[in-house]
Amino acid sequence: MAKKVSIQGYEGSFHQIAAQSFFGKDVEVIPCDTFREVVKIAANSKESDGGCMAIENSIAGSILPNYSLLQKSNLKIAGEIYLQIHQNLMVNPGVSLDDIREVHSHPMALLQCIDYLEKHPHWKLVETEDTALSAKNIHQHRNKHTAAIASKLAAEMYELDIIAPKIQSNKNNYTRFLFLQREDKSNVMQEGDKASINFNTDHSRGSLAKVLTKIAEGGINLSKLQSMPIPEKQWKYSFHADMEFDSTEQFNTVIEQIKPLTEELKIYGVYKKGKTVS
Repeated sequence: MAKKVSIQGYEGSFHQIAAQSFFGKDVEVIPCDTFREVVKIAANSKESDGGCMAIENSIAGSILPNYSLLQKSNLKIAGEIYLQIHQNLMVNPGVSLDDIREVHSHPMALLQCIDYLEKHPHWKLVETEDTALSAKNIHQHRNKHTAAIASKLAAEMYELDIIAPKIQSNKNNYTRFLFLQREDKSNVMQEGDKASINFNTDHSRGSLAKVLTKIAEGGINLSKLQSMPIPEKQWKYSFHADMEFDSTEQFNTVIEQIKPLTEELKIYGVYKKGKTVS
């Protein structure tokens, strides 16, 4: 039976591409308007088998609200993937570049393609809530003067022609996606080589440095350290850490060493380092 996974955005979105790359082409996606809804549905055993959520981008950086959603949930990270983002200009069949008067897409996608779009100053740029929805709308309305910027999958799903492929300004644009499972469904991956944790220290002088020193002494690579405000504690922060290691035994040993140095520590998941998909 195909897995059901909640995603942010519409069918044809980059979240769906990420889900297919991780779970296989037959995965059934549940489109959500917001990341909060993604997490809510992922946590509901009657609605889904989990969720897929973007967490950071190589250009835009971390998506901080999603770290907070993860922190407040009981979901575990089961895996990750790094997806290269290719933005494509697409139109209804028979439409040419000369026919285009408007280009519709998400504001971030328009910004990512601004170098190409500025070569066509007569085009009106229209911001929408989703790249794939833009593609769906021009397909449904059979518009002859409107183009969309979206994924190759969206073009295939909505029977659109890609008139200009890979028009993003930065060709090294990657988004990291996390795959989330409910706590009762997740298993500690014995062959895992990466983990994500969240911890607080007492904020005394050198407390964070002591934790980081123990991680380094344990031979673990700290691939990411992200601070986040603790809402109920003014000017205090928790830290999200991504850790890479050779064995889960190595990871477990370091965790036991840093626990006494933290006020609170939560392991989000132990999993395999994600592959890069173009």
